Amino acid sequence: MQYRDTASATTRLPQAWADQGAEVWERAVELLVAAQSRFGLEAGQAAIVLSYMHPFAIEEGVEFIQQGDTSNCDFMAFIVDGDVTVETITVSRTQPMTVTVLGPGSIHGELALFDGAPRSASCTACTPVLAAILTRAGLGRLLQEHPAICARFTMALAAGIGQRLRDNTDKLKRYAMMARAMQEEIERLTPDR
Repeated sequence: MQYRDTASATTRLPQAWADQGAEVWERAVELLVAAQSRFGLEAGQAAIVLSYMHPFAIEEGVEFIQQGDTSNCDFMAFIVDGDVTVETITVSRTQPMTVTVLGPGSIHGELALFDGAPRSASCTACTPVLAAILTRAGLGRLLQEHPAICARFTMALAAGIGQRLRDNTDKLKRYAMMARAMQEEIERLTPDR
């Protein structure tokens, strides 16, 4: 789908989004503009990116991305409505640990979209969710047909991944400091042998 006029691009409702209605489409465009603000994705450009996605309703309680999955790694989900719990199973645990709960405007599964590696966490709809799904094939079409817009979108995804990496590094530093403090306290309380 080609959009020549970015001012009217957000008003055109792609066929895949027709069942959702114009109001949901406009909301999705606004959310994507806000999520991609660091690289200045305008409404018309966001509409172009969204036109390569298809809406997908997810019922509450459904796990739509499963940690470790290697066979279903060719899509990412942009949340338009609802909340998603991100969980992971860590070493020596059998029950998942909630990492975060994210709502509209959040993106899930972009790492596997890029590299096809196993999913690093599980995502479960904790409310009814409407997601916009971008497949690897859709990303490839976007790249071929709108390379400049795809570059901006991809840079914003990379910036989001980078921010999560920085956040995780900070968490690891705090964990190491706590572990060191606990070890020092154990050594202080343990009598010399």
